[in-house]
Amino acid sequence: MTPEHQRLADAKDKKAPWRRFGPYLSERQWGTVREDYSASGDAWNYVTHDMARSYAYRWGEEGLGGISDDEQLLCLALGLWNGHDPILKERLFGLSGAEGNHGEDVKEVYYYLDSTPTHSYMQMLYKYPHHAFPYAWLVQENARRGRGKTEFELLDTAAFHEDRYFDVFMEYAKASPEDLLLQYTVVNRGPETATVHVLPQLWFRNTWAWGKDDYRPQLSVAAPGTIAVEHRELPDLRLYCDQQPELLFCDNVTNAPRLYHAGSYERFFKDGVNEYLLHGNQAAINPEQQGTKAAVHYTLTLAPGQSQTVRLRLGSPDLASPFADFDRLLKQRRSETDSFYQEVQKDIQSADARNVQRQAFAGMLWSKQFYYYDVTEWLDGDPAMPPPPKQRREGRNSGWRHLNNADIISMPDKWEYPWYAAWDLAFHCLPLAQLDPDFAKSQLRLLLRDWYMHPNGQLPAYEWALGDVNPPVHAWATWRVYKMEQKQSGGQGDTAFLESVFHRLLLNFTWWVNRKDNHNKNIFQGGFLGLDNIGVFDRNATLPAGFYIEQADGTSWMAMYTLNMMRMALELTKTNPVYQDLASKFFEHFLYIAGAMTDADNAGLDLWDDEDEFYYDVLNTPDKGRHALKVRSIVGLIPLFAVEVLDEDLLKEAPRFVKRMNWFLDNRPQLASLVSRWQEPGKGDRHLLSLLRGHRVKRLLKRMLDEAEFLSEYGVRALSRYHAEHPYVYHTPKQDFTINYEPGESATDLFGGNSNWRGPIWFPINFLLIESLQRFYHYYGDDFKVEYPTGSGQYSTLLEIADALTERLTKLFLRNGQGQRPAFGGDKRLQTDPNFRDYLLFHEYFHGDNGRGLGASHQTGWTGLIAKVLQPRIMP
Repeated sequence: MTPEHQRLADAKDKKAPWRRFGPYLSERQWGTVREDYSASGDAWNYVTHDMARSYAYRWGEEGLGGISDDEQLLCLALGLWNGHDPILKERLFGLSGAEGNHGEDVKEVYYYLDSTPTHSYMQMLYKYPHHAFPYAWLVQENARRGRGKTEFELLDTAAFHEDRYFDVFMEYAKASPEDLLLQYTVVNRGPETATVHVLPQLWFRNTWAWGKDDYRPQLSVAAPGTIAVEHRELPDLRLYCDQQPELLFCDNVTNAPRLYHAGSYERFFKDGVNEYLLHGNQAAINPEQQGTKAAVHYTLTLAPGQSQTVRLRLGSPDLASPFADFDRLLKQRRSETDSFYQEVQKDIQSADARNVQRQAFAGMLWSKQFYYYDVTEWLDGDPAMPPPPKQRREGRNSGWRHLNNADIISMPDKWEYPWYAAWDLAFHCLPLAQLDPDFAKSQLRLLLRDWYMHPNGQLPAYEWALGDVNPPVHAWATWRVYKMEQKQSGGQGDTAFLESVFHRLLLNFTWWVNRKDNHNKNIFQGGFLGLDNIGVFDRNATLPAGFYIEQADGTSWMAMYTLNMMRMALELTKTNPVYQDLASKFFEHFLYIAGAMTDADNAGLDLWDDEDEFYYDVLNTPDKGRHALKVRSIVGLIPLFAVEVLDEDLLKEAPRFVKRMNWFLDNRPQLASLVSRWQEPGKGDRHLLSLLRGHRVKRLLKRMLDEAEFLSEYGVRALSRYHAEHPYVYHTPKQDFTINYEPGESATDLFGGNSNWRGPIWFPINFLLIESLQRFYHYYGDDFKVEYPTGSGQYSTLLEIADALTERLTKLFLRNGQGQRPAFGGDKRLQTDPNFRDYLLFHEYFHGDNGRGLGASHQTGWTGLIAKVLQPRIMP
């Protein structure tokens, strides 16, 4: 057992609070729904980036490479100033949703390089220009470009011309759970001597200004170069600063005179360090050297290529010589981190692949965030603040008063998406479970808690609209995490976890059936289901009276849900036979959904198009009846996800389930015929449940594996290339609705998203496709072959095709024969510069033709699945 594995065990057994401190600060708190108290719900403009340095947040904190305790009471992060910027660099800059030509977009260069699951060691890199940061240029050029052009990034400016920038390496290590080592190493990459001000900052989240609790913690000078930390909820701590730098104090309170031209009884505002350092305002800093925010001021002058290090230590007041063992401890934690990953990556031979995976893991672990949002308090306002506008009572999230979040949660992207999303989080849990199954399980439980899940059984989607609907993948993730941990532990599964989640999922499943099967025909309508602009028109919008969509993907997701629940019930049957009845319930429900999708009862509901041999959404109209929306998109591939293979040995342990199953199949022959050869055992006496029989599997894969349609060099596209030359047009008397193939950023702002599902490659969908092919192979074996690629004349087994798709996904990140990483696109600096080429970004999605990374650049949530893909074989 490595030292890190021992720390995980001690944390699980509550022997030591190794998880107490971690990277729990957001990269962006401004522009979030939580901080928005406007009448119109204009979150991007209620608190802007310009306001952020002066505005004390109500619900959370942000920082550059920041860390905090698990309640975000005490926060630490880095401040920088190059002597030219108009503001102190305390937070990452980016464009709001309205400013970006493709929506919100961070305009910085930074990388998460390393972390252990307990955060006993972490490393991050931030690249900071020597000259003034081009804030105005980035805003103006992106506004000028419009949606038809690519985004204008920091690397496109002159900010890094002639390598005139600093590499700032941030390292955090734990000598013990509440003894933290902080080291910042600055390297001058430029051709001339340059000076930078390095300002590690320490502050308390403002919990005292809202009229709930007036207790005010304090930071103060305890000795030269030492700051005392006094908070009733924290142990007695000191921040020790090497070399006795200048200590600057102010308060984490709003600068009302600057923001609102209003008076204030406060004297030393949140932006006090900025005012003092950049403008020489001595009155902005507390001369008594105390407050609720403090900065430690170092000035470093570095020759070309030179590096200098700043060291701090947050620990007990009893540390007599805090830096005597600092270097030894830091080196030891680095070594232990290497040992941990040597064990995790023992089956990966390629050094490049190990580097990609380790940084993917780092991004997943760095993207944990303390997320605080009490909707009742947010809607009603705070006693010490002006009452919120009345419109809020009936506005955004007003139906979610029960929701009270105050937890460490895995974020999709701590700048672009610093809030959880239900289906994103489910995908996050797989790579997280590779390192830390207990944390992954806690995340899956979290959204099912009473204070998260709506009383009606709905899961919260995301803060912009908690009542939106994401695909129901929670059950799938629960089963996968259960199986992964079972394999890691040598066959012992956590059935208590599985059982507790299963019971909560029953409530959610019932919500889906009651709310999203509007006509009680087992055909579901879920809205856009996280796929933003996949449809010809907004599937989330209210359609005219009498109009409704039968969704191929919504119905398929629910078929997948039933099979996931059936499989969990059969597993729980091993220890409690009562679950056989629930397994029967979900078995039968699956067949009713499968029957509806294939019109087994001749009700005119078939979502399969015999002419095109593809699944489509169907629009129902009062005058024309049912009309297939013939868009060749992943909506038509999602039926592949609903597949389960049951071994004969498993069925022997559930005799009551088998008896009911046989009765049902004997007495519902029209539904029994849908089950792929149920009465004919497959490879190894296995049985298959699927929405598709073998013929349809082959016909659907014919399109999916066609390089002129879905199959890209780097995975499966979200929309067929067929629509590049054959746009789909839906005609109405008032307007024509069109879908074109768009392999990159979306060319329009339709349906409110900054993402694009009309051509790019998305990791979660590709991951599920690979898993589904593996499951089909588990039943069909080597005799079932499909032409791959379509038209090549070469035939492969489904397992070989799954492996080939896996290889295409990994090619996005791994160096090719020319030493290029396709995800970097045509950027020569990223491809060849030794100070860039081995640092990875894990984008939200990827260009459908060339693989270039697009969307949120640090979307280490579901794209973090690359860490799972790089392990030999995705399925156990």
